[in-house]
This record gives sequence, C-alpha cells and structure tokens, in this order.
Amino acid sequence: MTRLRVIKPVVDLLRSPNGPRDRQLLFGDPVDVVDKTDGWSRITSDKDGYPGWVRADQLGPEAQQTHWVTAPATHAYKQPDMKSQDRVSLSFGSKLCVLSEQNRFLETELGFIPAIHAKLSATHLTDPVAVAELFLGTPYLWGGNSRFGIDCSGLVQAGLLACGIPCPGDSSDQERELGTALPAGTEPKRGDLLFWKGHVAWVYGENMLLHANAYHMDVTFEPMDQAITRILEQGDGSVTSHKRL
Repeated sequence: MTRLRVIKPVVDLLRSPNGPRDRQLLFGDPVDVVDKTDGWSRITSDKDGYPGWVRADQLGPEAQQTHWVTAPATHAYKQPDMKSQDRVSLSFGSKLCVLSEQNRFLETELGFIPAIHAKLSATHLTDPVAVAELFLGTPYLWGGNSRFGIDCSGLVQAGLLACGIPCPGDSSDQERELGTALPAGTEPKRGDLLFWKGHVAWVYGENMLLHANAYHMDVTFEPMDQAITRILEQGDGSVTSHKRL
C-alpha cells in the first residue's frame, strides 16, 4: 500500500476504471493506493474511508499540509498580486503546503493564494450549518464534493469535516452513523439532520431546511413542511429519521 495525495483541484472517485462517479476528492486529500492497473489506481480516501478508482496521474507524493482553504473557493495566482494571472481554482476544503507568506498571499506549489482564504491545518470551524451555507447556489452534482458541484451528502460532509467531526460520504451511511435518532414529533432545531431514502438535509432554523437537491438543482433554502410534502408527492417517501448530532 502506497501513501499519496490528490494533485488536481477536483478528482472524480469512480466505481471502476472509466466507471460512474461515486464521490469526489479535493486537492491535497491523502489516499492509500491499494492496487494499480493500466494507468488507474484503486485507492481509499483518508477523510472517510471511501474506496474507488482515480487516474494515476491525478495523484502525487505526500507533502506537509500546513493550511486548508476555508473560503467557498479561491484562485492560485502567478504572483502575490490579485491582478496577476490566475492559474487554477480550488474549492473549500482543499489542503495546502504553504512555502512562504508574501504581501498577504500564501505561496504554494500551485501559485499564490490570498491568505484570507485559508487557515492553519489544525484549525477547525465551529458551526457545520454555517459551513454548509457557504455553498448556497452551488450547482447540484450527483457525487459532488466541491464548490463547483455538490450533492446532499457532500454538503453534510463538508460541514462536519470542517468542524473536525468524522462523517461518511453517502447519505445512507450518514443516517446510520451520525448523531442520535429522535422520536417522531420532536421539534427540529438548527444543526439537526433529516433523512429520506437517498437524501439528507440540514435543519437551518424554524421550518427551514438547507440542502443540495435535484429539484432545485443547487444548494438552497426550502421551507421544511414544503420539502416534506414535495418529496412525498414526487414519490420519494417520508422522512426516515430525524437525528441530532
């Protein structure tokens, strides 16, 4: 088994070589390579144990990670100057190896990133719902895990991992492993999770959900009673559990 890291901004984690996407990995994510074949690597993601296949050229040697991106997204510039050429875009959650700090920019292997867009690796945020809110308007993408495209379980995972709380990648595993199930009729409160078969949503506040969903095709607010009725009427069933972290 070889220890490597993702060296592209966003990488699809596939069920098989050239197969369907199950999840995504972000720049700097560490992985264990357990097999190789014809330019493909079978890996296990360090952040949640998710297995899958990525192209071998999307991985590189481990590096000391010093910071992570805490803005919804950021650019790496050719020079420590916002007017210089932008080289690449990175999503919230990307991991960085910072070489120096110049003129309020962090020097990395990709270029210079605004220092205000990153925090030290040991820093955890404190409100997973506020993290999820950073993704408002992000287009829905099945299996997505980035500011450029995300799904319901990706939105939950982004919030929890940013706050130092372990979280699986799929909503079915999240329903099984996260929090405590509450009795039917319990008043929802901010930070609770509502699960349906194949879907999960954050409780944002009184009668309000925050979720990535294929009906709106983005991350959006939706009144809780409206969402529950809509999901039932479209044939996807009732809420299967209400959990509190």
